[in-house]
Amino acid sequence: QLRCPVLFQMSVSQPQSGRGVPCLRCRGTCTGFEPHSWRKICKSCKCSQEDHSLSSDLEDDRKIGRLLSDSKYATLTTRVKGGDGIRIYKRNRMIITNPIVSRKDPTFDTITYEWAPPGLTQKLAMQYMELIPKEMQPVAGTDGAYYRRRQLMRQLPLYDQDPSQCRSLAEGELKLMEDFVKKYKAEALGVGEVALPGQGGIGKEEGKPQDKSIAASKPPESTNGALERAPAAEHYRCETCKQAVLGDCPVVYADRAGYSRQWHPACFVCCRCSEPLVDLIYFWKSGAAWCGRHYCESLRPRCAGCDEIIFSEDYQQAEGLAWHEKHFACLECETLLTGKPFSLDNAGLLCTTCSKSKRL
Repeated sequence: QLRCPVLFQMSVSQPQSGRGVPCLRCRGTCTGFEPHSWRKICKSCKCSQEDHSLSSDLEDDRKIGRLLSDSKYATLTTRVKGGDGIRIYKRNRMIITNPIVSRKDPTFDTITYEWAPPGLTQKLAMQYMELIPKEMQPVAGTDGAYYRRRQLMRQLPLYDQDPSQCRSLAEGELKLMEDFVKKYKAEALGVGEVALPGQGGIGKEEGKPQDKSIAASKPPESTNGALERAPAAEHYRCETCKQAVLGDCPVVYADRAGYSRQWHPACFVCCRCSEPLVDLIYFWKSGAAWCGRHYCESLRPRCAGCDEIIFSEDYQQAEGLAWHEKHFACLECETLLTGKPFSLDNAGLLCTTCSKSKRL
């Protein structure tokens, strides 16, 4: 007999924004976002919340502000006036204005990047942007900006850090989650820094300049015996692709990895899903950088039904996936499938009846 745990009070009936927002994956066939009562999907089309792009800039900035607060990266946040101590992400936007040459009065082409690495000159920030794929550059109004917003939801789910956003926490599991979040903020959470090779961590109290013993200490000799100037950063290599980094091109540093390691901007990716780490936010574990989603999953199972981390010791497992006991249910008819036959494929968990009807 299944025990029905008392749900943590704040987790009941969480409001969901974006009702009616069309699905970007279905392209017109979805009638608009209809929130499911506990799954993080649309009841209308079964696509995820990210596919409906439900978050706003303000919601994203509040989420990242909460994530970085109470950590050593709190300097990247600012307190909201009258916000009762709430901190918001000081997201660095970048606006580039280029004059358009024509016979008529001069006009200007303005490009807004919804995020750019903080603390850089505009020239270095633009170099950074040019080193990541164009379709991933977060230029306002483009697919790149949508990609960034989607990655913020995907890699850093709000319910991985805020117990009040979880609908599946039993009363006794609240403290477990709070300790889980506190621990990863102290031990794993990081924000990448962008600098030229050999300049990571300079001027920071906690960071030490890169170990110059790794760099060229003696310039190579040419065939005629004359000394030639060694290319800058000749011996610095990217941690992911192992290729050399150019001395005049920006690289990414992760202070938890130490400043003797660096990455090409396009190579600073999650070791599990190989997706670029959104806004350079990473989690360091086992000598590698992880996105928030896969870092949390490496420590505790994630429910394939509600997408939340499972803190109960009692849960269902099948084919490498896990479910809360009460969420081991058919995607179509919601029948609980514990002890019953089922099918599991890309469409999700289905009872035999719904599986047959989908094949017809």
